[in-house]
Amino acid sequence: MKHRVVHLLQKYLLNPPIKLLFAIGIAPPGYALLETVGRNTGKARRTPVGDGRVGNQFWLVAEHGMKAGYVRNLVRHPRVRLRLREGFHARWHTGTAHVLSDDDPRERQRWLASQLPSSAANASIVRLLGTQLLTVRIDLDD
Repeated sequence: MKHRVVHLLQKYLLNPPIKLLFAIGIAPPGYALLETVGRNTGKARRTPVGDGRVGNQFWLVAEHGMKAGYVRNLVRHPRVRLRLREGFHARWHTGTAHVLSDDDPRERQRWLASQLPSSAANASIVRLLGTQLLTVRIDLDD
């Protein structure tokens, strides 16, 4: 039940304004846009995620684990794109996603907050709304 309610809130209330800002060229602080390939349709699917770039890697903790559509997409097609903030604008980066089922997502969030203090608020929201936390690492191409 919690997953269904949170999914509807994100899909219709929380994510659309963030997607709109990225679409018009404004990169909201603390966010990135993850583009996966749909596992059934083959179409590009874009999902706002918390900004988790540390060096040449991008870290995220999926709130709903393997129930999240974007996670199932990147398992099927691990090549992804990320639109990352650079100043006030954003630029696309490509990379390869890896689901780290053996990683402790709560510990990963603590580590990420030590690397990116701005990610602490996002980590709190993910823990509050999440049902099955799962770590994903994306190795960015040069």
